Amino acid sequence: MEIQHRAELCFPHLLNISCRKPVLHWSEVVFRNAVLSFISFVTVVLNLLIIISISHFRQLHTPTNILLLSLAVSDFLVGLLLMPLEMYRNTACWFLGDIMCVLYCYLVTHVVCASIGNIILISVDRYIAICDPLHYTTRISTAKAKCLVCLCWLWYALYSMFYLKDELIEPGRSNSCTGECTLIINYVIGTLDLILSFIFPVTIIIVLYVKVFVVAVSQARAIRSHITVSTLQYAVPLIAKSDLKAARTLGLLIVVYLVCFCPYYCYSLIEVNFSSTHATFVIFLFYINSCLNPLIYALFYPWFRKAISHIVTLQILQPGSCEELL
Repeated sequence: MEIQHRAELCFPHLLNISCRKPVLHWSEVVFRNAVLSFISFVTVVLNLLIIISISHFRQLHTPTNILLLSLAVSDFLVGLLLMPLEMYRNTACWFLGDIMCVLYCYLVTHVVCASIGNIILISVDRYIAICDPLHYTTRISTAKAKCLVCLCWLWYALYSMFYLKDELIEPGRSNSCTGECTLIINYVIGTLDLILSFIFPVTIIIVLYVKVFVVAVSQARAIRSHITVSTLQYAVPLIAKSDLKAARTLGLLIVVYLVCFCPYYCYSLIEVNFSSTHATFVIFLFYINSCLNPLIYALFYPWFRKAISHIVTLQILQPGSCEELL
């Protein structure tokens, strides 16, 4: 009987402090991991295509695309690291130790928060492009976009240290036994994170997009009413069709973001332990946003589809391909 009990433990030699192995039916594990592995693979491939496209073709080196590149990097890391580690954490004993558990939690917080920050920057960029197009080129440049991206990643690196300060000081403090990787955040820090990482960003994004939507609708009505360009410039600044399309894309991006992120933060209001089955579901829904973002680009950005064609056919390996117009 004791031998059977030891066989059920993650660390049989640590009889009194070892966790039990997760009890899951093999068919459930195979099906769930197969689906999640496919989503992880698609997330990595699609975001890698965006990274290669924007990095390779000089025509795509615009402020907006620099922000999209930063978002693609964070989404790429979600698919490459966070999704596989989350699958491992929920289907097997955690044999990587408390230090690696803390690093994983830190990586989750940093990458996901940086993704939120990138969406805020994209919203601000589209707001200026739509609501103040005459001054867009003077206010937003490629160099400024790169600087903002670096500040975004640096800020959330420091924020993640504050969010996980207890775990960083005492790794494994949230674990009830050896062989698991859990994160329990106290209500004060959890409430502060809810405000800084969700309520505040969502408020900014929605307010900016409502203003963008109002201006875009005014522009569309003016065009349908056949108002002359000279009159239009005094009433509503003339907006390029590409900017209007970018505004619609931003709207869809925000809707998908809210659908994927709301369940996670709603769950965090009622539960501090993210180790249950329900927590696993909201976490993966949280991560699936990283897979949907590049699909939105593929649907609405012709340059992305053309860039994929150049990459798949290996045309980017030809001399001077970075100068080609897409």
